[in-house]
Amino acid sequence: MRETDCIFCKIAAGEIPSKTIYEDERFRVILDISPATKGHALIISKEHYANIYELPEEMAASAMVLAKKLAAHMTEILQCDGFNIIQNNREPAGQTVFHFHMHLIPRYKGDGNQEKICWNHLELSQEELEDICQKLS
Repeated sequence: MRETDCIFCKIAAGEIPSKTIYEDERFRVILDISPATKGHALIISKEHYANIYELPEEMAASAMVLAKKLAAHMTEILQCDGFNIIQNNREPAGQTVFHFHMHLIPRYKGDGNQEKICWNHLELSQEELEDICQKLS
């Protein structure tokens, strides 16, 4: 299933040129054209799913296995010092292209992006934590 007006559907199908570093029957992995760091890549599903909520479980598992393999490979080849695997869902979480994808971001000491992949920490009471825990259990 593809969306005709989805840029990631077009990239995944090879209709738009990309710097592809890996491809199989489910995913295409490309270098990000606006990278956070050297080697920043995207795992893009070939089928259109807007986000992780729509993604079948077996696809989600396959995406994470692929992310793990690529993180190890990229770390070895690029000699990075760390690695972020990021997957955003819906606009409030930072998703800007509404087609399932995962960011593979090699991290380098002093790359200047440490402060950009963080959030303000909340201080919750034990009662608030207990309430949330009960609701989610």
